[in-house]
Amino acid sequence: MPRIGVTGHSNLTAASVSLVREALAAELSSHSEGLIGVTCLARGADQVFARAVLDAGGSFEVVLPAADYRDRKVKPDNAAEFDELLGKASKVHTMPFEESNPDAYMSASEHVLGTVDAMLAVWDGQPSGGYGGTGDVVQAARERGIPVTVVWPNGASRE
Repeated sequence: MPRIGVTGHSNLTAASVSLVREALAAELSSHSEGLIGVTCLARGADQVFARAVLDAGGSFEVVLPAADYRDRKVKPDNAAEFDELLGKASKVHTMPFEESNPDAYMSASEHVLGTVDAMLAVWDGQPSGGYGGTGDVVQAARERGIPVTVVWPNGASRE
C-alpha cells in the first residue's frame, strides 16, 4: 500500500484550488490501489490533497501539530471543511505540543515524513516564510531520501 504525504501552501488563491486539485488527482491516479495519504490537514494544499485522496478511492491519516490546533489555527470560514475532513480521517495523531507554533508544525511534518514512501509538495519553489514552511519540509524530505514530486500547475498562485 503506497503511503503518500503532502506538504504545501495554505494560502492558495481561490482560482488555484481547482488547478491544484486536478494536478494532485493526476499524481495520485497511479497509486489508487490501497492509497493512504498523510496530511496535517491545514487549509489549502493539505485539505485539497485529502479530498483528492478520497476521490482516488484512498484513505488518509491526519497529524495535528498541537492540542490547540483546531481552536487556534482553523479560521471560522474553514472550520466546517476542516471538521468534515477530520471526521473522514482513518486515523488522527496529535503531536505532544500544547500550543501551535513553528516547532509544532515542523515536528508534525517530520512525523509525516517518518511514515510515508513519497511526498507531494504543492510548492511554488520559494523559500519558507518561516520555520516549518513548505520549503523546509521539502528540504527535510530530500535529506531523508524521500522522493518528492513538486506539484505547481501553470496558473497556480498564492495570496
